[in-house]
Amino acid sequence: MKHSDSQAFEAVIVGGGMVGAALACLLGEAGRRVALVDARPAPLEAESVGRGNPALRVSALTPVSQRLLERLGAWEWMAARRVSPYCGMQVWDGQGSGSVSFSADQAGVPLLGHIVENDVTLAALEARLADLATVRVFLGARVAGLEARRGGQGEGREVILEDGRHLAAPLVVAADGARSPLREMAGIAVSARETGHMAVVTTVRTARPHGEVARQAFLPTGPLAFLPLRVGGERQHCSIVWSTSPAEAERLVALAPEALGRELAAAIDGRLGEVTVVDQALAVPLTQRHAERYVLPGFALVGDAAHSIHPLAGQGVNLGLMDAAVLAEELLLAMGRGVSPGDERILARYARRRRGDNAGMLALMDGFRLLFGARHPALTLARNLGMNGVDRLGPLKHLLMQQAIGQRGRLPASCRQGGASVPAGSGH
Repeated sequence: MKHSDSQAFEAVIVGGGMVGAALACLLGEAGRRVALVDARPAPLEAESVGRGNPALRVSALTPVSQRLLERLGAWEWMAARRVSPYCGMQVWDGQGSGSVSFSADQAGVPLLGHIVENDVTLAALEARLADLATVRVFLGARVAGLEARRGGQGEGREVILEDGRHLAAPLVVAADGARSPLREMAGIAVSARETGHMAVVTTVRTARPHGEVARQAFLPTGPLAFLPLRVGGERQHCSIVWSTSPAEAERLVALAPEALGRELAAAIDGRLGEVTVVDQALAVPLTQRHAERYVLPGFALVGDAAHSIHPLAGQGVNLGLMDAAVLAEELLLAMGRGVSPGDERILARYARRRRGDNAGMLALMDGFRLLFGARHPALTLARNLGMNGVDRLGPLKHLLMQQAIGQRGRLPASCRQGGASVPAGSGH
């Protein structure tokens, strides 16, 4: 197929996960012509999503992310399937007496967030995309190349699919994950830091109700999270994320379910009673990455393609959704003024707004990982004194609560209380 046979769009988004789909929804709602490209052969089977046992991959969605999903018309669909609110957080040092706890009431919000299966969020966004006439979804499509486009056809980028089709646009967005092939094609380097951890994930049922409290213990083997789930009206299921060494992860996933349940119960001091493992346990490698730049002329990174974070605070997808919301806001404001979405100055504004927040969260998570991974008695004592001090200090504790609910910096309009779905003047 020749370049002259390219299909033209205002933006081509590669990667149809939660972040890419959210960005396509934001632009599509404003009537912009968008192509969304993903290698998956078919959309999720909506009827089976959010039914039966919870899926292993979940995210802790903040109230800020919830507001964005409400603006997109996805949250109502999600709530009708399965979202699991949590109103409290308890964090403690398994090697000492330090602890921090806070509640939604203390944070001045109805809820601290929701634990939601990734498939539930994605299926809701896919349902919304199906209603947007200006968004075209290309499934079963793999990208073979990325080219700059200049001259008579207009400036921008061209995505070349393996089947020979060409998709052209002033802007191409890589939302294709932590190992982003498109980022590599664009020549953007990434700094990667091996965490030395793998995440062991599974689902459990506990003898005692979780009370809609998210619990995290910092253990000598690594941080262990019990994330509260609602299943069939019950409040006795939790999603487990245990970040630990590869050797320990291998040992844990090889255990019989009964033995793993006993280890999980002991690891959180029996706070939820007997623990029954109700799904397989999987080990997922953890690498923290940050792209050295987020944008080039006619090209931008969002979500895990720009940054992947240790799951310590469950912030990964929230950072990605904020990328999508900020990029959409900058693009729609610019396009409303007749500026090309591939304009480097517009993309630089997006990068400035997001890079600092993302870098700060990556540094914070890395600091926690190193601090709580230290075994020296003096560091253990300092850690415990610090946690207890934070629990008593109002201003510092308030700052941590604001971080936990996603209330950081200047939020895009789509994520603010009472904000508009899209910036004024963004339509045709």
